Amino acid sequence: MTFTAKILLLGSGELGREFVISAKRLGCQVIACDAYEDAPAMQMADGFEVFSMLDAELLRAAIAKHQPDFVVPEIEAIRTEVLAEVEAEGVTVVPSARATIMTMNRDRIREVAAVDLGLRTSRYRYAESLAEVRAGAMHTGFPCVIKPVMSSSGKGQSTVQEEGGLDAAWDHAVRNMRGDRRRVIVEEFVAFDYEITLLTIRARDGVHFCPPIGHRQERGDYQESWQPAAMTPTAIASAQDMARKVVEDLGGYGLFGVEFFVKGEEVIFSELSPRPHDTGMVTLISQDLNEFDLHARAILGLPIPEITLHGPSASAVFLADRNANGLRYEGLAEALSVGGGAVDLRIFAKPTARPYRRMAVSLARAENTDAARRIAAKAAAKVRIVYD
Repeated sequence: MTFTAKILLLGSGELGREFVISAKRLGCQVIACDAYEDAPAMQMADGFEVFSMLDAELLRAAIAKHQPDFVVPEIEAIRTEVLAEVEAEGVTVVPSARATIMTMNRDRIREVAAVDLGLRTSRYRYAESLAEVRAGAMHTGFPCVIKPVMSSSGKGQSTVQEEGGLDAAWDHAVRNMRGDRRRVIVEEFVAFDYEITLLTIRARDGVHFCPPIGHRQERGDYQESWQPAAMTPTAIASAQDMARKVVEDLGGYGLFGVEFFVKGEEVIFSELSPRPHDTGMVTLISQDLNEFDLHARAILGLPIPEITLHGPSASAVFLADRNANGLRYEGLAEALSVGGGAVDLRIFAKPTARPYRRMAVSLARAENTDAARRIAAKAAAKVRIVYD
């Protein structure tokens, strides 16, 4: 069988699952990797490998075995120096080994944004001990946010209101950090009006932007997102200018999820992911080409057409509430019957559940984003897990 490209996907969660679908539509062969069997993307891929991507030897072995055209990271916990090595040997790392190294460590991407590019960020300090956390909080003031430099989806993140909460926040960050870097960032809490994700595509034909996506978090993890987020033209232009500077500095081709805080018309750089973003799952119903389609096109060097928004849209997550292995879902018909707009579901088919694990997402489109958010939330509430 002839394929357009062979892709080794590092990480096989729900975002990887949707990327596999988009890549296969363009004729790619995809080998999905993760630390556990039957991960969501593995169920869609042409083949799979089960190993820890923090194991340098196993990661090198998987790349040597499959000889991919592209190595596409979907998670943070990767032995990134291996990616730099294989890139030097001629393997294309998406978007690039440097971008992956910079963005999988919050301290490094923050230095790129704040120091190298001079972008507006919150005040911050790094810490590798409780004593350094205390010193960092004295610099930022209270409230402050403490989070591991290496994590995803808000894991290990805490907002601390006063000095007495620093011990618990440090312990929480250390327990939930990914990889083996015992380091956190202590960050000024920005009293923002709202926060956005600006999906930014760096392709051979230039830099492209999706309409901004608003989102809401709990426990540092996304709960709902909506598109378009209401922003002034000045704020949008500022966000696009900063996003363009960062992705051009990082280089390579692909989709980047660039996060900003917005206060009035002031836009403050927060974080960046060099891959599809969880808040961007709203694009599965909002756009003609979703974020996974756009990532695949950019990786393969294909042109990016004008991105068309179908209408105001929203997503809402569905979370598990306990540890379990046997799972089945009920309430799908009720969820898909919620009135007032177009409604859809994505069940991720994760083989196990645990409290607060994201298991599915509902999608809705309506006459405005407020209505879409209500419909998406109502649809998500109709879904039920039956634990065997």
